Amino acid sequence: MAGCCGQDAKFDGVSDDYKRRLWIVIALNATMFAVEVTAGHLAKSQALQADALDFAGDAMTYGISLAVIGASLRARTNAALFKGFSLLLMGLWVFGSTVYRVFYAGVPTAEIMGAVSFLALLTNLASVFLLVGYKDGDANVRSVWLCSRNDAIGNVAVMFAALGVWGTATGWPDLFVATIMAVLFLSSAFQIVQQALAEQREIIDREHAEA
Repeated sequence: MAGCCGQDAKFDGVSDDYKRRLWIVIALNATMFAVEVTAGHLAKSQALQADALDFAGDAMTYGISLAVIGASLRARTNAALFKGFSLLLMGLWVFGSTVYRVFYAGVPTAEIMGAVSFLALLTNLASVFLLVGYKDGDANVRSVWLCSRNDAIGNVAVMFAALGVWGTATGWPDLFVATIMAVLFLSSAFQIVQQALAEQREIIDREHAEA
């Protein structure tokens, strides 16, 4: 969608179709948060709990994205910065809690991990399918795509963790995958913040040029 109104134009989310798709994705993420936070507790899986936190964060940040569609570029970049720093905090929380579980961890229930992560994967693939046509846009729009992509990758990783837990009868595969997910959160946070800051610099340069 980028460039549809000019070579340097970025899609800003002002589209009824995009808004409808975003509402569907918000509902999917909120539902899966409730499912995974319960399953993660029952299965004693750090990877599932990390993925549940990701669903909660996504539902919240997608709501913010929806709220600022059509707002000024400064408002949209500020929203993207907020989402980037939120991802950063989630990544740090997952990493810290995973380190804690290294010293205090039981063996997760592989069957629950596998079944719930497969359901979550189907949910996130549906989200990716709904949003793939809008993956290129301003920082606000791009942050939505990155979160959806991360979720699908994370669910595949949790499924592999479930296989590892089942095969080794230890919790190490679960903790390893949770660490990978933390790194993925941090990487996406960096990308979102970097693009939002670049867009803010463009705003400042434009304002100075017009002054």
